[in-house]
Amino acid sequence: MERRIAELREVRVEGLPTLREFVERRLLPAMSTCETVARLQESLSQRTSRASELLRTRVDISLQRQNQAILSTTARRAKLQLHLQQTVEGLSVAAISYYVVGLIGYIAKATKAAGAAVNPDIVTGVAIPIVAVLAALGVRRIRRVVQRAAV
Repeated sequence: MERRIAELREVRVEGLPTLREFVERRLLPAMSTCETVARLQESLSQRTSRASELLRTRVDISLQRQNQAILSTTARRAKLQLHLQQTVEGLSVAAISYYVVGLIGYIAKATKAAGAAVNPDIVTGVAIPIVAVLAALGVRRIRRVVQRAAV
């Protein structure tokens, strides 16, 4: 508005106010009010933006805490699963040894029944540590192969 009044290049007439004076007297308070409202809106917008960023930060921190809790739970479960797997491996060695030694005992009894001079109890007793060590080594080797395949 001020620019357009300046483009008019008005000339002062004695006894009459200029158009610029009239407009300034009538509209200057309204223009000041508009400028004040615009500044207040900008200030409110900045405060709202900061509050929004703070809220976003709180939400992000909360999500990170939840993720951390989930990861620690997952790690704890993985550790428990590893212990369970090791227990099962130990039981597997025992079960394999038990069955293989049983088969060796049956073979020794059959060999004795066929007429060979074999004591099935001694053969079974000697076979126990050998079979247990071989079973443990076999389970260990299988575990290593599986671990290499997983990596």
